[in-house]
Amino acid sequence: MTREYTSDGSRLDVLLSRDGEISRSRAAQLIREGCVTVNGKTEEKAACKPDAGAIVALAMPEVRPAKAEAQDIPLEILYQDQHLAVVVKPCGMVVHPAAGNDDGTLVNALLYHLDSLSGIGGEMRPGIVHRLDKDTSGLMLVAKDDKTHAALSAQLSARQMEKHYRAVVLGKMKEESGEIEKPIGRSKNDRKKMAVEPDGRWAKTEWRVLREYSDRTLLDVHIITGRTHQIRVHMASIGHPVLGDALYGHRHMPSAPRLMLHAYSLAFTHPATGERMRFTAPCPFCEDEA
Repeated sequence: MTREYTSDGSRLDVLLSRDGEISRSRAAQLIREGCVTVNGKTEEKAACKPDAGAIVALAMPEVRPAKAEAQDIPLEILYQDQHLAVVVKPCGMVVHPAAGNDDGTLVNALLYHLDSLSGIGGEMRPGIVHRLDKDTSGLMLVAKDDKTHAALSAQLSARQMEKHYRAVVLGKMKEESGEIEKPIGRSKNDRKKMAVEPDGRWAKTEWRVLREYSDRTLLDVHIITGRTHQIRVHMASIGHPVLGDALYGHRHMPSAPRLMLHAYSLAFTHPATGERMRFTAPCPFCEDEA
C-alpha cells in the first residue's frame, strides 16, 4: 500500500507521522529502509526537508504475522478493549523473544490471550509499546492495532504518560523527596551496562519516601523520561542502589528475594475515546517489607 503526502517543508519523519497512522520512530525506520520517495527519488534520510509542494510517497510494507508462537502462559489482564490492553508482567518474565529467550515471554502470552496485536513492534515484538526489564514486575500497555500503537508511542515520546514505580533501595534518604537529573548512556567501561555519561541522553527521575527501615527505604519513583535501566542507574548514582540489583548494586548490600522494583501505576489518554485512564498493580513485595 502506498501513501502520498505533500511536503510542507518539514522533516520527512515528522511529515509521515503527523496523521498519527505511524509513529515518528517507525517513519524514520521506513525511510532508512528505502520505503520513501520524494518526487519519485528514494530518500533514506529522516532529517531530509523536501521543498514545500514536493510529493512524498511511502510504500508501506506488508505486516507479516509474528513469528513468536502463542503459548498458554498465565497472564493478569487488568483491562482490554478493541484497541489496547493493560497487563501485569511478573518478575522474571522477558518481554519479547530474543537470543536465549525463544519462548516463555510476555509476547508469547499476549499472542495466546489477546485477539489481536499491532504490527509496528515487528515480528518478535507485536503490540509492545514500552518495555520492562526481565526482573522488574508490573504494568505494561499493549496496542492491538497500528494506529493505537502510533498514538500511544507519541504520548510516550511527548512524556504525556505518567508512570510510577515502587522501589526498595539501600540505606536511608537524607530528604523526604528529591529528583535526579543526570544523562544516561551506554557505559564506556562495560557495554552490557548503562551509566551516567556526560554525552548520554537527558534523563530525570523523581522520588518520594514512603517508608523507612533500618537499612533500606521504600520509595515511590516517578520517571519523567524512560531511558534503559533509568531507575537502577539513577539510584545507584546517588549511593542508593535498588536492592536485589546484581548489575548496579554491590556485593555488600542486604540480601533481597528479587529485584525490588515494580511498575506500580500507569496513566495515559485513550487514543480512541480521549479518556484519561489510570491503573495500579499492587506491589508484590511492599507488604513483606512492612
